[in-house]
Amino acid sequence: MLIKIYGSAIYGVSAQTITIEVNVDTPGVGYYLVGLPDNAIKESSHRISAALKNVGFKIPGKKITINMAPADLRKEGSAYDLSIAIGILIASGQIQGDQVSDYIIMGELSLDGGLQPIKGILPIAIKAREEGFKGIILPKQNTREASIVNQMEVYGVENIKEVIDFFDKGIPLERTEWDTRKEFQEKMNDFPFDFSEVKGQETAKRAMEVAAAGGHNIILIGPPGSGKTMLAKRIPSVLPPLTMKEALETTKIHSVAGKIGSETSLMTVRPFRSPHHTISDVALVGGGSYPQPGEISLAHNGVLFLDEMPEFKRTVLEVMRQPLEDRVVTISRAKFTVNYPASFMLVASMNPSPSGYFPDDPNNTSTAFEMQRYMSKLSGPLLDRIDIHIEVQKVEFDQLSDKRKGESSRDIRERVLKARAKQTDRYKDLDISYNAQMGPKEIEKHCELEEASKNLIKLAMEKLNLSARAYDRILKVARTIADLEELDNIESDHISEAIQYRSLDREFWSV
Repeated sequence: MLIKIYGSAIYGVSAQTITIEVNVDTPGVGYYLVGLPDNAIKESSHRISAALKNVGFKIPGKKITINMAPADLRKEGSAYDLSIAIGILIASGQIQGDQVSDYIIMGELSLDGGLQPIKGILPIAIKAREEGFKGIILPKQNTREASIVNQMEVYGVENIKEVIDFFDKGIPLERTEWDTRKEFQEKMNDFPFDFSEVKGQETAKRAMEVAAAGGHNIILIGPPGSGKTMLAKRIPSVLPPLTMKEALETTKIHSVAGKIGSETSLMTVRPFRSPHHTISDVALVGGGSYPQPGEISLAHNGVLFLDEMPEFKRTVLEVMRQPLEDRVVTISRAKFTVNYPASFMLVASMNPSPSGYFPDDPNNTSTAFEMQRYMSKLSGPLLDRIDIHIEVQKVEFDQLSDKRKGESSRDIRERVLKARAKQTDRYKDLDISYNAQMGPKEIEKHCELEEASKNLIKLAMEKLNLSARAYDRILKVARTIADLEELDNIESDHISEAIQYRSLDREFWSV
């Protein structure tokens, strides 16, 4: 008897329906699995055999042929255990399965018949709805994530026996329904950190506000203990809240990477990723034998924080140059190509020298040569892609002992939201959302300068030896500063402040 069961495979951040054909022949004995399965799928026969035996069934001693179509696409992972097991039972006549084609069935089996959670449920559920399936049957731990997709019946099960009884005896499964929109609204403003906890550092906080308002990349340069990491961790608290579209995009990526917990359905706050400096190229940008999203994709619609940036391998930093410009990562292999979105805000920190202190600090023990070698770990092209460079000074005792609270993240966020609202209106007919995404055409149109501003930026270009890319960055940042002041035109004060945010790399580069 031949039976068809439907599962799903993940490619990039999208899913593709997989037809699992199970044929049981009376003459002969054997178990044949075809359709480019990986080792985890090939090993499924042992898990399935033990699981079925422990719930009162068995793999029949006949010739069993299982084809996973389309046969020219490689399938990977253990998520097909449940669908293959149900297919074998129906094809061998042990249970009924008249309605099995109405559902996507996925799950990894334990030896006792229990089900383990799997990755990529959200794109699988979205694809199932697109293709008109009635519902999806999956491990109970994944149900909250799948319930994001409306107009789709989601059934979570803990043991394969529940699925067998559902198809064979009509015993209903418990349907999962979750008000994800309500959860999204309730948790979208939950942040563990607040800028009111930061003592002093008013200049750095101003730079952070400008960066958040325009989505600009920023690097913090300062000695140990000056608060660079503390400032960076508070950036998400002043960024605009995720829209529902952004939340779905972000959740899909984390779902594919297996980063969604069983108590979470929809991601409600912007991600903050802080990889260790020993990270590899592939772990940062994504890829591998079976491509997975990297840290820069996991930071999509959020913040990627690189603490002590010069300590990262130079090759790791250089592979970020293209994603910083294009906001997408393309992983190419011989038989397929996948794209991972990577529209993130880069926040980096570094010491000004190997000893950790500025050249004029008495604690600085680094020679000019050592400082130059330390700074050379960051290439000019990479620094050019970072819009704002800000010096973070040591916090004095009087500031630390001051009991007064600083300005709260809520107050800063209100100004950021007003600036973003102007940008949203400005780019409503374009495929961009904020100033940092402007291209040459948008810069020419929205960053017109008066004569005094032109002379000021010309002088800066000549004195600081800035590149053409740095010129564009200055204009973008100046546009954001004007938006924060709710002004339509860029003034010389805005250009002056933006130039200050570009001068640090050149000042220390020439040490």
